[in-house]
Amino acid sequence: MEETVKQHLKRQLRRLATERPYQVAAASAAVLVLATGTGALVAGPGDAPASAQTPAAVAELRGNTAASRGEARSVAVPPSSAAPSSAAPSSGAPSSSPAAKAAPDPDLTKKPKPSKSKLLKFDYQAQINFYYCGPAAVRNALSATGIERSQDHLAGPLGTDQFGTDSAEDTTRVLNAMVKGDPYRTRMIPGRAATPAQMDRLQADVVDAITDGRGVVVNIAGSATDTNGGWHSFPGGHYIAVTGYDDEGRLVRIADSANPATGSYWMTTIALANWAATRGYSA
Repeated sequence: MEETVKQHLKRQLRRLATERPYQVAAASAAVLVLATGTGALVAGPGDAPASAQTPAAVAELRGNTAASRGEARSVAVPPSSAAPSSAAPSSGAPSSSPAAKAAPDPDLTKKPKPSKSKLLKFDYQAQINFYYCGPAAVRNALSATGIERSQDHLAGPLGTDQFGTDSAEDTTRVLNAMVKGDPYRTRMIPGRAATPAQMDRLQADVVDAITDGRGVVVNIAGSATDTNGGWHSFPGGHYIAVTGYDDEGRLVRIADSANPATGSYWMTTIALANWAATRGYSA
């Protein structure tokens, strides 16, 4: 029986070899079956002939060959260098970090340096009675700003009576009621003499106000000497206006309503600060 099967397979191989080249694979499969002894199996009634089993063997061989090639390809072929890396961010994607804000240019935010001296034009007027120094000083300061008001008009809001005007708080309040933007602030000098810091503060406030086109009102008490040696004494208190400065504010021009003969004079800022001690000013 075994010899008969071998003879049958040999005839099949010869026939396949003479037909089409692609059938050589089938012949190879048959040889494999013959070598492993599969052909020694006894074919019983109803069993498929050996030639019928050959296509299945060829299909299995092709499947295994394709699998082995795929495995070899996955090992031997390196990853494509063109593949995008997961670690590299896309060039078109927006950055997740917020954009840094540009720092403001200090040259654009800095105030321009004031001039070394500045004088405001004002309409001087002496006080119309002995206790109207407050309304007269406010009126003279407002005239330097371009605002005209009478002393009588200002006396009521200031609370002025025969005892005078109470404090710099009143002059600040009325000046802000007349000047747009409420630019005036009250500075008090409570001690018997001004400190160096208070002198510097007065100098800076005068320069800022005059540069802004506003007169300053100062509530003074006691005595002081101007730059020409003139003596000015008001033991019970008095109000004056400042309408200009020189030497970067170290000197101030006074508009004094007490006496038209000495209605305007210059004084050092140091002397004016000490003159305002125990009182204050509106700038």
